[in-house]
Amino acid sequence: MATDMVDDREMREAQRDYVDFLDDDQDQGIYQSKVRDMIGDNKARLIVNINDLRRRNETRAAKLLNSAFEELLAFQRALKDVVATVDATYAKQHEEFFIGLEGSFGTKHVSPRTLTSRLLGSVVCVEGIVTKCSLVRPKVVRSVHYCPATKKTMERVYSDLTSLDAFPSSAIYPTKDEENNPLETEFGLSIYKDHQTITVQEMPEKAPAGQLPRSVDIVLDNDLVDSVKPGDRVQVVGTYRCLPGKKGGFTSGTFRTIMIACQVKQMSKEVSPSFSADDVAKIRNFCRTRSINVFDRLAHSLAPSIHGHDYIKKAILCMLLGGVEKVLENGTRIRGDINILLIGDPSVAKSQLLRYVLQTAPRAIPTTGRGSSGVGLTAAVTTDQETGERRLEAGAMVLADRGVVCIDEFDKMSDMDRTAIHEVMEQGRVTIAKAGIHARLNARCSVLAAANPVYGRYDQYKTPMENIGLQDSLLSRFDLLFIVLDQMDPEQDREISDHVLRMHRYRDPREQEGAAMALGGTVDVLATDDPDGLGEEQEELQVYEKHNNLLHGSKKKKDKIVSKEFMRKYIHIAKAITPTLTEEAANHIAEEYSRLRSQEQLGSDVARTSPVTARTLETLIRLSTAHAKARMSKAVELVDTEVAVELVQFAYFKKVLEKEKKRSRQDRDSSSEEEKEDDEVVTTQQSRSTRKRGRRGSNSSEPYSPYDFSEEQTVPESKHQPPLLTSPQRFGTNNQSLISVEG
Repeated sequence: MATDMVDDREMREAQRDYVDFLDDDQDQGIYQSKVRDMIGDNKARLIVNINDLRRRNETRAAKLLNSAFEELLAFQRALKDVVATVDATYAKQHEEFFIGLEGSFGTKHVSPRTLTSRLLGSVVCVEGIVTKCSLVRPKVVRSVHYCPATKKTMERVYSDLTSLDAFPSSAIYPTKDEENNPLETEFGLSIYKDHQTITVQEMPEKAPAGQLPRSVDIVLDNDLVDSVKPGDRVQVVGTYRCLPGKKGGFTSGTFRTIMIACQVKQMSKEVSPSFSADDVAKIRNFCRTRSINVFDRLAHSLAPSIHGHDYIKKAILCMLLGGVEKVLENGTRIRGDINILLIGDPSVAKSQLLRYVLQTAPRAIPTTGRGSSGVGLTAAVTTDQETGERRLEAGAMVLADRGVVCIDEFDKMSDMDRTAIHEVMEQGRVTIAKAGIHARLNARCSVLAAANPVYGRYDQYKTPMENIGLQDSLLSRFDLLFIVLDQMDPEQDREISDHVLRMHRYRDPREQEGAAMALGGTVDVLATDDPDGLGEEQEELQVYEKHNNLLHGSKKKKDKIVSKEFMRKYIHIAKAITPTLTEEAANHIAEEYSRLRSQEQLGSDVARTSPVTARTLETLIRLSTAHAKARMSKAVELVDTEVAVELVQFAYFKKVLEKEKKRSRQDRDSSSEEEKEDDEVVTTQQSRSTRKRGRRGSNSSEPYSPYDFSEEQTVPESKHQPPLLTSPQRFGTNNQSLISVEG
């Protein structure tokens, strides 16, 4: 009895302190105005900043964080008293009022992995990503029953372990009174509240490598239900408590833990690194340097441990920068994400490129073809083991919203699973209509996929479409499709072997020569390093990596390599820019698109890797915008569209030579070294300078088209260039880049 009196006295004292805090007319009147706004908005939850309470009453703030249930109950009663003094009618309309907390929580600001037993009964702040959401169900708070025999009415109040009350009430729903007279439930007079359970998982980029991500179940009641959906990144403030398990919780001594939320806040989709003023100055100076091509320098620094693949690296840089997403007034969404597909022989570093993107992109989710199902990539409807209810569980693409999904072994996926990502790749959302659940989830992510050809290796006697073996409906959703070949070229093989051997000879300066590698040490240099481990300990941001002859080759041959930490920060700032299309650039894109779609050109001797559809026009716009972002430009200019056209021509129009056509290398110009380093598909790809001269510098009525590889067409003469010969002699001419296969 004495203990109950002490508890009541402490409860009244706490309630009085909270009333004094909310009734702050003498101070600044912040919470008095917030209470009036809450009444005006017809809400029942007041958001309180814990820092304000700490400033006014530090002792009470500490008790609120450590003894959550008693203090929050007193705080809510104090709020109801304050509302009653402001508007007594409004206070009678609501059964109870609620308190939401925000501010700094110190050691109680945790992730699902660091939620331990010492935090039970405390107020905690958890950050994570929503993976599951249950259906919203009504939970009875007060039931009213009428007895026709006695003409009496009775009511019963219910509380369980998810409420703030100390003792849960009996869960028995009355059907008879004390004299065994039947009772009728008056549903119109009974009071219910909305109830929902969500699961919050720790963020993928913050989970330790090689460990399963942890999660915590969170209970949402009343106005907090349906405030989040799977894939959202949230910050949840609530009380952490344990519940006895259904299967012998009291006997086995193991309890399951849940969080009872009092405030849910959406977090930004962007993962922002920390910037200093010096970092911003270095990035600004780097993009304004006229002596270097910023786009080429960044692309050259992508995956420096991989030799060649210059065009693919440029395309991946465009994918990391992205285009500009547009949502029109009528609700139409034009995606800004760039999707890339790499198809080629084994051992051409496709998977290594994917692994580098995983370490460079701010948010990237890795999956594989055999290890992923269609619902695992999009969303699934699962059954909760505790309650038996249906819940919606987010897949990899929903979790990677505003990020990149890397799918390796794309060809190993079944057709059923592959068709599940059609909607995601174009519309940027997942629509689910299963088991009574109809939901639409955001999945605005770029897709970087790697696959092998149909026959394991590329068959040069078949067309690219036959080698790829994927549907046109799927291929048209990929902006760029690269066919990467493992070709037998002595010069190329010598360069690759020198590069790989330098990688194996490289030794970290901190290691002793001949010492055994530590367990878990990094094996792949510059391709699989932990992104959080690079640059965190360095106080100053290094723009370029320190030159090492084994890693980077001789200084004469290679340019400087941009450091990975600088690359991450540069991409983060460049992505925020929204360039606008100039009229000159728009006209150039329209001209190139009409040339791509020309029926005469498609009917000629052209081997293309993917269908040319209206999506190709948007591809040109997205690539041009990404190049403008790399220059930190607010306008898409002609130079940007020319780079986009170069990438599209390289990806789309790669001519597979017939068996009779022999390789001709003796007249190859040394200036085409960059294109020669690409061990891409068998091609008669022409350099951009030749395209410009062939298209614009012609005096004849019918200009030469770079898309036509027919043997009947000849290249017209230009003032600055001698006439090129017809096929097959023209393949050995200057300014032409050729990679072919010996017949």
